[in-house]
Amino acid sequence: MVNNCLTGSQRALPKYQKNWHLFDLSGGAAYNAALSNPTSRTNPKRNRMAGHSQFKNIMHRKGRQDAQKSKLFSKLAREITVAAKLGQPDPAMNARLRAAIISARQENMSKDSIERAVKKAIGSEGENYDEIRYEGYGPGGVAVIVEALTDNRNRAASDIRSYFTKSGGNLGETGSVAFMFDRTGVIEYDAKVASDDAMLDAAIEAGADDVSSSENGHEVYASQETFREVARALEAKFGEARKSALTWKPQNTVPVDDETGEKLLKLIDLLNEHDDVQNVYANFEVSDALVARIGG
Repeated sequence: MVNNCLTGSQRALPKYQKNWHLFDLSGGAAYNAALSNPTSRTNPKRNRMAGHSQFKNIMHRKGRQDAQKSKLFSKLAREITVAAKLGQPDPAMNARLRAAIISARQENMSKDSIERAVKKAIGSEGENYDEIRYEGYGPGGVAVIVEALTDNRNRAASDIRSYFTKSGGNLGETGSVAFMFDRTGVIEYDAKVASDDAMLDAAIEAGADDVSSSENGHEVYASQETFREVARALEAKFGEARKSALTWKPQNTVPVDDETGEKLLKLIDLLNEHDDVQNVYANFEVSDALVARIGG
């Protein structure tokens, strides 16, 4: 989930809508919950008596965390393999592969695992995956885009359709909601890499469309056509980005109440749990209180 915070500097860059939401494969509520710390107990006697159960809970939580990490690595490896197969296996010559490898490094995926994923694309033993974009409406009429890589179209379509239906939404035809989003590139850097003004100046010089800076870091947006050139220019100045990818950015967002928001977050979490789903995007806003309750 991304809450955009535009810089206050008066520059000629256009401002995007606030509080748009992007849900990627690592952003699900279940994934965050698996990584969160358990609530501390304040009753000393209860702490002493719950020693064995507490240990079991910790082991269960670690098991969930390991399972989530394994699923994440599997999805990252799949994207690396597909990117290498569609282009050249050299990340310097293949922008999509380079972005996939950067994402894998950010999640601490091992070098050996990354290399194995690339080699699968070169060899004949690798699976063949189809890239599919599903579009539909979730609870409250919120537009949802799902990007998937699958080796079984029928299975993926059936599962994703059922998720939409069970949540009170419906899966539509390709193009049914994509017109509400812009296909744009995003390049992210940690806040410590540069000041807000320095990043803004560099982005303007590189030909970017917009910059959003906050304590969480810098997000530089570029059109699909100029994305690769902007990413290269920023990398030459600031080093490797923490994220560099094409994304679906909603043109406008729909505020929803907490009840609808909870249903939407559960739908997106469920979609992200599916092995074939790589990214999920939606155009809604929820309250900070709900974000804190679901995420924490």
